[in-house]
Amino acid sequence: MMLDWALAPERVIGVAALVVGYAALCARVAWVTRARRLGFSHTSEELAAHSQWPAVLVTFASQTGQAESLARETAKMMGDSGFRVTLLPIDLVTESVLRMHEHSLWMLSTTGEGDAPDHALRFVQQTLTKNVDLQGHQCQVLALGDHEYQQFCAFGAQVHEWLASQGASSDLVCVDNMDPTTLQVWQLKISALRQAWLGSDAMAATTAAQEEWLLPASSTPFTLQRRVLLNPGSLGGALYRLDWVAAAGAPLPHWQSGDLASLKVPAAPDHARDYSIASIVEDGCLQMLVRLSVREDGTQGVASGWICRGMREGDSLDLSIRQHSSFRLGDNADRPLILIGNGSGLAGLLSHVKERIQRGRGDQWLIFGERNPAHDAICGEQLAAWREGGQLERLDFAWSRGEAGRVYVQDVVRAQGAEIQSWMDRGAAIYVCGSLQGMGQGVHQALQEVLGEDGLQSLTQAGRYRRDVY
Repeated sequence: MMLDWALAPERVIGVAALVVGYAALCARVAWVTRARRLGFSHTSEELAAHSQWPAVLVTFASQTGQAESLARETAKMMGDSGFRVTLLPIDLVTESVLRMHEHSLWMLSTTGEGDAPDHALRFVQQTLTKNVDLQGHQCQVLALGDHEYQQFCAFGAQVHEWLASQGASSDLVCVDNMDPTTLQVWQLKISALRQAWLGSDAMAATTAAQEEWLLPASSTPFTLQRRVLLNPGSLGGALYRLDWVAAAGAPLPHWQSGDLASLKVPAAPDHARDYSIASIVEDGCLQMLVRLSVREDGTQGVASGWICRGMREGDSLDLSIRQHSSFRLGDNADRPLILIGNGSGLAGLLSHVKERIQRGRGDQWLIFGERNPAHDAICGEQLAAWREGGQLERLDFAWSRGEAGRVYVQDVVRAQGAEIQSWMDRGAAIYVCGSLQGMGQGVHQALQEVLGEDGLQSLTQAGRYRRDVY
């Protein structure tokens, strides 16, 4: 007997509507769950519950954590002032999120030659290409960049132009290398907008919040406990491990693997430098791996010269911890990890290895590149011990000046393409840390060849491909 599976048109439409509705519900649940897990807020229901105050979206696109840090400070200030604030990374900003808010503040970094940060890919592809009616919406865009690149602040400018083209009232401020004077101009603009959006009657109760926001970020005095040269005899730049402890026996502040330490040296008190933290809190100290920068004329870098050569062990310096959510383990804490880096970029990878060892996990693969195994085997004994003890499932080195000729980490990625694909089939995530020029770009291209451009984009959107490149 034959069965007739054909459905009437009205039933087809009904089934399709049911599927679409279910998919939308799943997407909504996933969005809210992820936002709350990452420590962001709010839902439309929560905003509606406090409708007496204007709703402000504070969003960021951050490659190294600077834009995220500014966004968190800004969100706190706006919340203290009485606004209903939603703080979100840009990849969670959708058309519906924009429509929920009367105002928005955008802190957007540009990486490389005009590119958006990795986690912004979803917004670029799914929202920036749409027409969204933003008539009456007021916003301010802070674009972070480096004037040495030809496409200075290009991503921030692109978003600003899109907002204006959708009818929003948008203003743009471009900042070169976190210039404090320009940042102060931007802060004053935000304060003026805050007054306009709240009204003069509400401003009297918020003066304290404004003054607190204008203060520099809080920091902790640290003492340089130990400094060790890690590559004696190397033909490359000297690389040091610096061990810091909280001064006067104070407890260490909390951080997560992937976070950054920010410091200012006496010769440049207005310019903070960020360094990947190579340790976890359980190590009892905050560790950095710092390359001594030497210019063509032989002079040393202002920050690296001071902390690598100028300071003495026992001297103190103020450090502050910067959350770097786009490079934290996050949803990948229970996945296998492929960790790829070179030089001082090993610092950001070491913290993840240590954190996962604390969790009892050994399903991690480190691919690390340096110059020569005789002088540049950074932390080689520790890595070998982890490999032997099963805390590193795989360990591959790439020596650019080794006996096998010039081998770089991207060469290892290509050579191990089938194995990398196997790890991705196991649900692995990829973390890359180190120099953008050369290594970062080369590894990205190699991964595109191994996994496919669409495959790598999907991993980026899922948070399974994360980079801290500089």
